[in-house]
Amino acid sequence: MIEIKSKSASILLLYCTLLLPCSASCQKKDEQIQIPLASIEDAIQIRTAESRKIQFNVYLDKVSSAKVSIDYMLVNGTAIAVKDFEQTSGTLTIEPNQSKGIIEVDITGDKSNLRQNNLNFSVQLSNAKNCNLTRTIGVGTIITENGMYLPTKNSGYSTPTVYPGYTLTWSDEFIGSELNRTNWNTEIGNGNNGWGNNELQYYTGSFNNVFVSDGNLVIEARKELQSGFSYTSSRLTSQGKRSFKFGRVDIRAKLPVGKGIWPALWMLGNNITSIGWPACGETDIMELVGTYPSRITGTAHWASPQGSDVMKNSNYILTSKDFSSEFHVFSIIWKENEITWYVDDQLFLTVQANDVGVAVYPFNAEQFFILNVAVGGNWPGAPDGTTQFPQRMFVDYVRVFQK
Repeated sequence: MIEIKSKSASILLLYCTLLLPCSASCQKKDEQIQIPLASIEDAIQIRTAESRKIQFNVYLDKVSSAKVSIDYMLVNGTAIAVKDFEQTSGTLTIEPNQSKGIIEVDITGDKSNLRQNNLNFSVQLSNAKNCNLTRTIGVGTIITENGMYLPTKNSGYSTPTVYPGYTLTWSDEFIGSELNRTNWNTEIGNGNNGWGNNELQYYTGSFNNVFVSDGNLVIEARKELQSGFSYTSSRLTSQGKRSFKFGRVDIRAKLPVGKGIWPALWMLGNNITSIGWPACGETDIMELVGTYPSRITGTAHWASPQGSDVMKNSNYILTSKDFSSEFHVFSIIWKENEITWYVDDQLFLTVQANDVGVAVYPFNAEQFFILNVAVGGNWPGAPDGTTQFPQRMFVDYVRVFQK
């Protein structure tokens, strides 16, 4: 009986010995089964004038009980390291019981060359520990709206959307990525004798010269050949689409400057096609001669009894900075027989019916808007070597309030 018990014990010991390696092997297999799979996602970021970060998410398909580490490096595409993004490499760590890590890359700010096609680069993963890699390349896209993304600082004066006794009748806030063609026409060419002023630009409807970006209308004057002219720009009108009589008009804008640059926000009488200019009346809400970047002019034009141009105007001069440094609001309050002009709610010009004397006062009839940036002309003169191109006018909104 003792011998039998001894044999039974030996058999049991042998069984346990054989079982141990199998248990360890099975445990290792179980651990291998639990190793998570890692993948990187693509990422998108909008480029601005200031540096900002783009984030690439790296996901594990399950949490790991061990710390996960993955090496990464950046690879050029149409976006180039240093010029467009910070060149870097490193190791991403995902702590135990977590399933996500983030790789951050700095996108280089660009104050002058944002009008270009969207750019891309990639983040490449390698040398993973405690995980297996599935998707190893994440593509980063730097959005510039294919040449129509041009952000600008929104600092400056602003006006409300509500005034006592007035209703907001119409506005264009320039939201979205396209010009609202139900509101605006784009005029083409150099007009008659440089639009009557010997202007040097050729107006186009091209995205090179007019587009909507970051909540603003942008009109861009460029030094480039077009149809025999050395400069291009854009001129918008609301003729036949939006016209008004009386009320308050607010236009918030940041203006271009420089020798030969001539931005304008103005209105003409609807009846110009039947009675001509200046009999139709012209209301220049704002004009700036780029040689004087801190000064704007408001003007009313009408016809003398003989049909010649007569005007009354006044200047508004900033005491600090200039009109290109931030937004200002250019306004008129238009009543029967009277128009008053304002910059940032500061009155600087009044025109009344008795100012025209025996002539016909044309400002009690509907008028339409014109927004443009001219280059050269009788008033500003031609650009010279000090003039920088491109020059841009940003318009945040055009609003009409009526009683």
